[in-house]
Amino acid sequence: MAIHGSLFTDHQENASQDPFSHQNKKLLKIQMGYGAVYAKSGSMVAYQGDVRFQNTGAGGMSKFVKSAMTGEGVSVMKCEGQGELFVADLAKEIQIIYLQDDLVSVNGNNVLAFSGSIDWDIHRLQARGAAMTGGLYNVSLRGTGYVAITTDGEPVALNVAGGNTFADAQSVVLWTAGVRSDIRIDTGGLKSMLRGGSGEMLQMAFSGEGYVLVQPSESVQDGSHKAAGQSGGGGLGGNLGNILGG
Repeated sequence: MAIHGSLFTDHQENASQDPFSHQNKKLLKIQMGYGAVYAKSGSMVAYQGDVRFQNTGAGGMSKFVKSAMTGEGVSVMKCEGQGELFVADLAKEIQIIYLQDDLVSVNGNNVLAFSGSIDWDIHRLQARGAAMTGGLYNVSLRGTGYVAITTDGEPVALNVAGGNTFADAQSVVLWTAGVRSDIRIDTGGLKSMLRGGSGEMLQMAFSGEGYVLVQPSESVQDGSHKAAGQSGGGGLGGNLGNILGG
């Protein structure tokens, strides 16, 4: 007896020996021989060899306090050992970045994995409009090493040097060092808000030098665009909280 078809030949493991590589658009292969990596908790789908996992939660007491206060953060597990590790997140598309003594600011919900050499922390966005939302937060990834993020669909990288750039707060995935962010409340007037508005009231404005990565989906829910102290109450404050939190 035999199995016929191309299933096993068409989907064989990627032979790349790079630290981070695509098995396919939605599955990341990590070579563990280059040292420890951090991956989103629960993202492991398979591994070969001797790989050990340690839950680090929010990454330390100071970051845990920030996460509890802001609603932002990323729960990660430390992965060590030898072999190959495969990680994914709900079949989202995976993008790989190599940082060389650089920094990116990422929505926590989009962080999939990063090298152990990368330092991360939660930071408050310095945005003038954030005062009326209670504060906005993101995850900074800094240093030299690999970073893998997820996007809901194929993203677009917008070069903000060409002029002021605006994006829906629920579509912004990350921006690079040198980019300045702000919040724009575009209501069209109080009457427009009371009648439901355009559905695009909260926007993020970007300027400076660098790139903003935007995904083709307004699905960001637990990341940088969530207000501290958000409640489910009604009125304008509650509506802003709902917009910020997705």
